[in-house]
Amino acid sequence: MNELFAICRTNQIDGDQPSGFWLAVRTETGETKPWPIVIGRKGNRFFGYENVCPHTGSRLDTEHGQFLDEDANFLTCGKHRAQFDLDDGHCFIGPCKGQQLTPVTLVIDDGDVCVTGVELAEEDGLDRGDG
Repeated sequence: MNELFAICRTNQIDGDQPSGFWLAVRTETGETKPWPIVIGRKGNRFFGYENVCPHTGSRLDTEHGQFLDEDANFLTCGKHRAQFDLDDGHCFIGPCKGQQLTPVTLVIDDGDVCVTGVELAEEDGLDRGDG
């Protein structure tokens, strides 16, 4: 089984607004690179995606600091308002229509929301700015 890395507690993820996290991953060449992710929930189901719009490579929460549309149904890119399905990350409105967000594999373990399938670096990447 892949190693689990706890990111937060399940009760820290609000059903009304996903949360963004800055982590650091180790690349295949051993370098450390920032890894912005977004974790949210829809009822009792959690979802995770890289916080990167496939259209421009910018973070989804760049402009407005929020991820969801006003009805809390879709992830929305704050830069150009593309909308993504929460269940599979596919863009159905906007300039990247037909593309999809990169999923992050999550495991819920004893009340923790954990990522798996990546090698996190010792540094947590949280010293990154909002830019």
